[in-house]
Amino acid sequence: VGWNLEGLRRQLQPYTVELMEQVALRVHELQEQLRVVGEGTKAQFLGGVDEARGLLQELQNRVAHHTGRVKALFHPYAERLVSGIGHHVQELHRSVAPHAIASPARLSRCVQMLSSKLTLKAKALHERIQQNLDQLREELSAFAGARGDDAEEAAQPDPQVLSQEVRQRLQAFRQDTFRQIAAFTHAIDRETEQVQQQLAPPPPGHSAFAPEFLQADRGKARGELQARFDDLWEDINYSLRDHSPGYRGEP
Repeated sequence: VGWNLEGLRRQLQPYTVELMEQVALRVHELQEQLRVVGEGTKAQFLGGVDEARGLLQELQNRVAHHTGRVKALFHPYAERLVSGIGHHVQELHRSVAPHAIASPARLSRCVQMLSSKLTLKAKALHERIQQNLDQLREELSAFAGARGDDAEEAAQPDPQVLSQEVRQRLQAFRQDTFRQIAAFTHAIDRETEQVQQQLAPPPPGHSAFAPEFLQADRGKARGELQARFDDLWEDINYSLRDHSPGYRGEP
């Protein structure tokens, strides 16, 4: 069971690595598309208020266009991650079934719960990436708009300051998104470890067999313990029924 769950983690790793690579690539593309420091740019800023305001408006338009384009580009990767989870979890089910001591019904419940949790977390990750891009667009547009107001007041915008601000906001987006992808990877580890504990529980004498009753929420711990006993009984009943001809389990 543990070997197959480790295999699942390895199979899902390329999806998260690919997401990180795409984030880095799209940040680089955005930086190129939003580049504002150059000879032409400097000339426009030095040309007067109207020219500076026109350039800042162009920057706002480019921010809206290219962040919207990047949002659309991330959709296929999110769909691939979700479909990959479903496919590889089903492979896990087929691989574990001949070796698991759990009953087929309990194995199926554990696997379906794993698939549901990972799918929800993958969709939530995609939603957070979309929100990060929305925030990036709003921050850059607001910053360019503020510089435009400065131009109206005859305060000359500094193109280097503007370019530095764009780079900083893009790097903040990159770092935040990387952290969220890393958190999703850790969630995969946690969920698969939990399934392993459910399908291969420690012996009753082991301290991990029962929840810790010294916790403040004793009712929750008792509920977890009852659920484990129910699972144990289901597995024992299945094992006896499967290996003892004529055995009739009691309700």
